[in-house]
Amino acid sequence: MHMADALISPSVAGAGWILALAGLGHAARRVQRAPEAGRPALMGVLGAFVFAAQMINFSIPGTGSSGHLGGGLLLSVLLGPHAAFLVMASVLTVQALLFADGGLLALGCNIVNLGALTCFVAYPLLFLPLAGPGPTRVRLTLGALVAALVGLELGAFAVVLETTASGLSRLPFASFALFMLPIHAAIGVVEGLVTAGVVLYVWRARPDLVRVRHSAQRTERPLRTVLVGFAIAALLAGGVLSWFASTRPDGLEWSASHASGSEQLPAPAGRLHRLTARAQSVTSRLPDYSLGPEPHATDANASHWPAPNAGTSASGLIGAGLTLLVALGVGLGLRVARFGGKPGPPSPGP
Repeated sequence: MHMADALISPSVAGAGWILALAGLGHAARRVQRAPEAGRPALMGVLGAFVFAAQMINFSIPGTGSSGHLGGGLLLSVLLGPHAAFLVMASVLTVQALLFADGGLLALGCNIVNLGALTCFVAYPLLFLPLAGPGPTRVRLTLGALVAALVGLELGAFAVVLETTASGLSRLPFASFALFMLPIHAAIGVVEGLVTAGVVLYVWRARPDLVRVRHSAQRTERPLRTVLVGFAIAALLAGGVLSWFASTRPDGLEWSASHASGSEQLPAPAGRLHRLTARAQSVTSRLPDYSLGPEPHATDANASHWPAPNAGTSASGLIGAGLTLLVALGVGLGLRVARFGGKPGPPSPGP
């Protein structure tokens, strides 16, 4: 659901940037005021994991489309909504700058759609009440399913509204929504199940890391166990499992092509669009998560699945590593700023 610049006008993009920057400023202040031991490291490793997980598109049966994990809810459950929003922005920024995944002009809207709506709406209003003060396997699973589904649907509908308000692609509102909402509902169910599985794993290993209301502070394993587990998962996802990603168009591309009747939308001719496209062509050194040009469609190997590819693996590992450094740097930077460069006494946990 990474919006391309072709879908959005400068005015709508500007509004998205204003909302995103305001949310980032608010989140940074909240994280800075309540430092926690181990949170910067957890932010970095979870950011790397979400980046790598987003590389694995899964097919939606009977549609010809695919989807991937968003990750905003998972980050919110394990980090809290404010740190999660900062990490989600880090993931999307690395994707846009280095891999041209989502436009630079549309980055503000992407941060709002994929981050804010889940972190600040679906997580507090749906996950927390459903998980309850005394979470069980059933309650955590139900909370993850409902919150993931609603969060993704809100993001999908926001894309429809932003695209319609922009008026560049001339996608019919009703048709675009008719395709976007059902396909992202299916993706949301898968995301909810994956999120529930990961949350239940962490709940067994470190229940104090699962952010629910009035949770008991029980620690059974050291934090490094969880950190190593997510680091290994990020390496496997980005380095190997990315070979198994579906080659079908993602939910947004599929919806736009069906609503417009065209496989590719025309590029806007505006000056700002040209400037951001030129800037992105300079920063995106690994476009489409590849070290070089993709094989031509007529090549014998083009239709093979899975597709072991050293370029894909390198892109996944580089992207995950860079996201880890960015998210870790944000966490450490806020902690240092909180105590004026001196090591402070962070709280023991959530």
